[in-house]
Amino acid sequence: MTTAQTARLMDGTAVARRISEQTAVHAAKITERTGTAPCLATVLVGEDPASVTYVRMKQNRCAKAGITSRHVELPAETTTGELVAALTALSEDPEISGILLQHPVPHHIDERAAFEAIAPGKDVDGVTMHSFAAMGFGLPGFVSCTPGGIMRLLEAYDVDLTGKHAVVVGRSAILGKPAGMLLLERNATVTYCHSRTVDLPSIVRQADVLDAGYNAGNVGDVHFESAAARASLITPVPGGVGPMTIAVLLEQTVRAAAAQAGLDLAEL
Repeated sequence: MTTAQTARLMDGTAVARRISEQTAVHAAKITERTGTAPCLATVLVGEDPASVTYVRMKQNRCAKAGITSRHVELPAETTTGELVAALTALSEDPEISGILLQHPVPHHIDERAAFEAIAPGKDVDGVTMHSFAAMGFGLPGFVSCTPGGIMRLLEAYDVDLTGKHAVVVGRSAILGKPAGMLLLERNATVTYCHSRTVDLPSIVRQADVLDAGYNAGNVGDVHFESAAARASLITPVPGGVGPMTIAVLLEQTVRAAAAQAGLDLAEL
């Protein structure tokens, strides 16, 4: 017997489209005012097929939003020092507005050292300690793109997080931890769960809001049909958080370009 779905689908594709359309308007105005389009540099180490696909997708979305892109492709045997040098050069290049290091990088590379080579003003993927601190203190800055996309999706569907119990499953520095900080900033009560959590199912059952996730095979972290029968809102996979991640990346690239040009987006 099939349980009927009661959850309303949160259309990340549609919300991301609206954000990207506004981003394109701002990009065009920056280009008109400065004579130079915002530019996102993408850095890929190695030839992981999924990473190659993701980078290509981001470049295509850049083009549609009026953002130019520069792709830096490094061999899999690249050292931490060589990657840091490449990212430092991009940070110092006045033609580059934002920098994205496609992760994960090969295991022999110190990923944190690589992230920290990205200038804070160009950290449009929200991966540096500077961005992490800004999220933690609720200060202006660039957010980690996937958690930022989740928050924008919740906003689009008028989800009031005040007093809600949000359960974040995972504690990575670029997804789980930032997601919890952004939820806390919106007055949610946050519980972090991870690989050492005892009795995860009982904690998840207490959640008003559950964090997003992805597994190979283009499926999410929850059993969709079961969750949809209990939840009021749920994101589909694909078409949920994924498009929002890229939309936030592009929006932050344009914000970075405006700041570097001394422009106020609100006045453009």
